[in-house]
Amino acid sequence: MSTIITEHPNAALVRNAYEAFNTADMEALTEAFDESGSWYTPGRSLIAGEYRGRDAVFAQFGRYGGDTGGTFKAELKQVFTSGDGRVIGLHHNSAERNGKRLDTDCCIVFELEDGRITSGREHFFDLNNWDEFWS
Repeated sequence: MSTIITEHPNAALVRNAYEAFNTADMEALTEAFDESGSWYTPGRSLIAGEYRGRDAVFAQFGRYGGDTGGTFKAELKQVFTSGDGRVIGLHHNSAERNGKRLDTDCCIVFELEDGRITSGREHFFDLNNWDEFWS
């Protein structure tokens, strides 16, 4: 007898959002993110801050790709779910920019409602590497 294990729908949504981000699939990202969604990037760099509304969040994502000549990647390692609508995505960030190399792990705490991402909050293993890369 085999057991079929299905992934939590919120985990699947986050996995799909990572894939859409890494392939610049704006249609899939638009479907995943709530119009009033928010994003928080910590640190002291010029891209640190809170972004409110899907357009502002997508502009932030555009900076990640645009400012790195398309080299920015968020390689998903694991997804964790909770019973309160939160999902944690653990990934590795890599990119090249102005002769610098980004190479750090990150987790994002996602909040979801009604099958859409309403917020994302980034947490970096090496915030100094992140800040130096974007300075």
